[in-house]
Amino acid sequence: MRTTLFLLLTASALAQTPRPGVNYDEAKVGTDPLPDLKLTTAEDWTQKRRPEILKLFEDHVYGKTPGDIGAPKFEVTATKTDALGGLATRKFIHISLPSHPAWPGMDVMLYTPNAIKNAPCFVGLSFGGNHAVSTEADVPLSTRWMRESKDKNVVDHRATEATRGTESSRWPLEMILKRGFAVATAYYGDIEPDHADGWKEGLRAAVSKDGASTIWKNGEWGAIGAWSWGLSRIADYLQTDPLVDGKHLAVIGHSRLGKTSLWAGVQDPRFGIIISNDSGEGGAALMRRDFGETTAIITKAFPHWFTPNYSSYAGNAAACPVDMHMLIALAAPRPIYIASAADDHWADQKGEFLSGKYASPVYALFGKQGVVVDAQPAIDTPVGDFIGYHMRTGKHDVTDFDWTQFMNFAARHWTK
Repeated sequence: MRTTLFLLLTASALAQTPRPGVNYDEAKVGTDPLPDLKLTTAEDWTQKRRPEILKLFEDHVYGKTPGDIGAPKFEVTATKTDALGGLATRKFIHISLPSHPAWPGMDVMLYTPNAIKNAPCFVGLSFGGNHAVSTEADVPLSTRWMRESKDKNVVDHRATEATRGTESSRWPLEMILKRGFAVATAYYGDIEPDHADGWKEGLRAAVSKDGASTIWKNGEWGAIGAWSWGLSRIADYLQTDPLVDGKHLAVIGHSRLGKTSLWAGVQDPRFGIIISNDSGEGGAALMRRDFGETTAIITKAFPHWFTPNYSSYAGNAAACPVDMHMLIALAAPRPIYIASAADDHWADQKGEFLSGKYASPVYALFGKQGVVVDAQPAIDTPVGDFIGYHMRTGKHDVTDFDWTQFMNFAARHWTK
């Protein structure tokens, strides 16, 4: 079955604050056809085509995650059984690699609802650290490097007391816990600091035989690969915790961490649900659409996120053997959710929707429905079955509306 889908959809321009050299006109997105999914049967997809596509993403986009890093060690460093006014039990778990002591490890914060035993769990990384996710004053302040932010009160690349709770609106813990879900999170900078040379102080240097002198080659992992590895190590721990249902884990991420949740989810089948929020270019958005952020822009600004080869497609996306509908398709037949925001044109909301739409034929091989609609739905109108999608009112962010849809999606699929 040959894909003959073209990316020119409408002739209307979308309102957006202009950025020099950035296209926001649907009439100019381009007409490059998408790579062929080569669909035959579910068995052929699982045994042959899926492994082929996964390797293409390793070779050309994210790099291959090493498989011989060593076994992680888990240490529960603190437990509080009356967290959030008695609503939850809170644990801190330090994850390290005894075979690679140069890596400082990461500190996971786990909230489980006291009203439910063996709770399904959302797993994701945060931008600001555990103390930014939670409003509880006794959550330890991160001492790791952070991206400078006056709005988030990060000074000299370090958290301050004023950073406490600054991400709590993106992680509505009480709402999630009251719905019967657990939440496990860690600071992404614990795995690797998010700057061009951050890998020298993070996981990738620690496990490389050349350490901070490593020269990363095509097909070798970038920061997204390292952060994804961290999500899987959290899943490793959750399999051992009696308060968590390790068979019902949903990986979730926003923006660059939405790219990370997609890559982690398609590699690790223990994540039964995959959630991408506003992941944009290098995530859920089709790279062949010249709209908002492009491959050229993202690889110039953040080359450390990807395998070096990805930058060769800057200004030449049509030469890449994959596009992001294929990344979404790698999740099949597991449920996957893609979320966009109406004001987030930089992330190309339509491109995010189209990835879900064009991945849907793979789900059909397994007798499952994808996004089920042909056109991008109205704002604040969730659609889809095994591929869920919505575009909500507002900007690049994570809101209660988003979380409500994610929880509804998880509850629906985990009770089937």
